[in-house]
Amino acid sequence: MQQWNGIQHLTVCELLAEKVEKHPDRTFATMGGWTATYAEIDARATEVAGQIHALGVRPGDRVATLSPNRYELLELLMGLAKLGVVQVPLNPYLRGEFLSHQLRDSAPSIILTDSPGWASVQPVLHEVPSLRTAVLFDAAADSSAEITTHRYHELSTGPVPDVALTAASTMAIVYTSGTTGQSKGCVLSHGYYTRCGQIDAELLQLTDDDVFFTTLPLFHGGSQLKGVMPSMTAGIPIVIEESFSASGFFKRLTETGATVASGVGSMGPMLLATPLSAYDRAHSLRVYNLSPLAEDLQREFNERFATDVWTESYGQTECVPSLSNAPGGPRDRGSNGHPIRDLEVALLDDHGQPVPDGEVGEICLRPRHRYAMFDGYWGRPEDTLEAFRGLWYHTGDFGVLRVSGSIKFADRKKDALRVRGENVSSIELEVTISRHPAVAEVAVHALKSEVGEDDIRACIVLAEGQEIEWAEFFEFLKANVPYFAVPRYVEILAELPKNSAFRVQKHQLRDKGMTAETIDFRALGLTIAREDRR
Repeated sequence: MQQWNGIQHLTVCELLAEKVEKHPDRTFATMGGWTATYAEIDARATEVAGQIHALGVRPGDRVATLSPNRYELLELLMGLAKLGVVQVPLNPYLRGEFLSHQLRDSAPSIILTDSPGWASVQPVLHEVPSLRTAVLFDAAADSSAEITTHRYHELSTGPVPDVALTAASTMAIVYTSGTTGQSKGCVLSHGYYTRCGQIDAELLQLTDDDVFFTTLPLFHGGSQLKGVMPSMTAGIPIVIEESFSASGFFKRLTETGATVASGVGSMGPMLLATPLSAYDRAHSLRVYNLSPLAEDLQREFNERFATDVWTESYGQTECVPSLSNAPGGPRDRGSNGHPIRDLEVALLDDHGQPVPDGEVGEICLRPRHRYAMFDGYWGRPEDTLEAFRGLWYHTGDFGVLRVSGSIKFADRKKDALRVRGENVSSIELEVTISRHPAVAEVAVHALKSEVGEDDIRACIVLAEGQEIEWAEFFEFLKANVPYFAVPRYVEILAELPKNSAFRVQKHQLRDKGMTAETIDFRALGLTIAREDRR
């Protein structure tokens, strides 16, 4: 077993060079029909760096990418690092103002994208004056475009300049998912990238025999920081799927020989909903990083798929991971783990004071070294200062200390609800509502009450072939939810608004407000009071 007892403050390029020297012929990554050894990705990264430099890009420039998973993104991840530019991986599903905002904010000089991405970029080009070049993965150069275009696979090569990189050099600007409003760009250093890799390689106890597997998108920190980087730290192969498929997941695990995988919590119920298969237990997976997942679903997952679900983890793009327990160690399956060893963690109230044990407080962090966290928000010094007020980074998330000494994530601060003088966890309410047989998915959020505080609306996607009878549904809520947490409003949607990391965009639901389809239980004569106790 390899050990990472100390955190080396390396650049991504230094880490890659170290692996090339140790085992050049070992597989670096596989995606679809593409595969590359460490020596091959190093050589291709050098070539890509020369090609991008030949387009006039210089160290420190911003370079955006806009595409779903494809192997060119891995070439660029390493090649742009060698060139010393600042990478801006963008969500390929952005459109209109969402895309325009991130392009204006990061001001890249060049964007590399696929055909659908190029179709999304063209309408907003006039709003992004910094953008002078587009490189297209799968389309011919566009002579009618407002800016110069090139075809990625036809770029002319050129020399790579000597770039003086350190661990403090900026590797990327990665945008937050925007679940509570307009997204901000997190400035991430080379040292932060390699730190994330070392921490997760240590937690996962990666060995030379492991094969990593992920379906997460490469524009997202969950794939780069918690997939590519720990795999490269350990010098093992990573298999990256183009997208997540619940029906084909365990078949692909079996085919690839994967032993470690990473995903997001919403994938757990999707996998459990698939028909029984011979592949359910034919794989070699020893641990699956899948957080959050309810404790009963963890047990069900383990029993069916014979693999350990690692749910005790928590982090944000700004600091990932922040909390965790090593898989195989002492378990508190209802928690998100202990503080990572290079962080201080406190639960603070609105005045910056520690809350008593067992009470809910905001999860706040302090780095123990320079590279344990992000470097701030791109172009937003006031937001950075606000986030670090009182010399603590404020995550905007609530947590509570459990008897085990672990911390449990309680809720997003902006998703928290206060009804009838009581705080309500949207997470816990959603878990409960999702247990109704007619409900496939649910997201709850606050609507302003006419008497102050909040009213709650539950936005529901029905399970296939299901209908819902409101009086029966209300009785289910009365029987399973505290009186103060029963939603006043409910609305059926065809689907919940999500980003490509499967996170519900609750700010879109809040901004939408009441509609003609919103059901008001009170108007139907369905009410509950404190006296209505189970």
